Amino acid sequence: MAKNEEEVKDSVFGFGKSNEAFAKFFKGTSYLKLLAESKEAKTAVHNVSFEPGCRNNWHMHTVPQILIAVAGEGWYQEEGKAAQKMLPVDVAIVNPNTKHWHGATKDSWFAHIVVMVGDSKNTWFEPVSDEEYDKLG
Repeated sequence: MAKNEEEVKDSVFGFGKSNEAFAKFFKGTSYLKLLAESKEAKTAVHNVSFEPGCRNNWHMHTVPQILIAVAGEGWYQEEGKAAQKMLPVDVAIVNPNTKHWHGATKDSWFAHIVVMVGDSKNTWFEPVSDEEYDKLG
């Protein structure tokens, strides 16, 4: 088993299904599990898991996004800023219209809870290059 695989797959939040709907915006495989949703409150909470080396493309949302690391080791980076390593209990608050990406480290599975409130429109940009990602260690 890869580093933290059991921790991610046996999470108290469950382990989702392959995120086929957004696969074209990811390098590697991610898994998505809906934890809670309210159409009236315009709120969704998901557990998103990443295999080692998996990350999403640069993107932005029109509403704030909260990322709460729950298992494994991952990265979060805003455009123009240094990447932040995310370990369980680390929290990142992404402001609206902030270009960013998040995903697993090269050698570890990673899972985070994603909370979004409001009608979000996503804009997807270029992938995080291998060269850029490999510099993270």
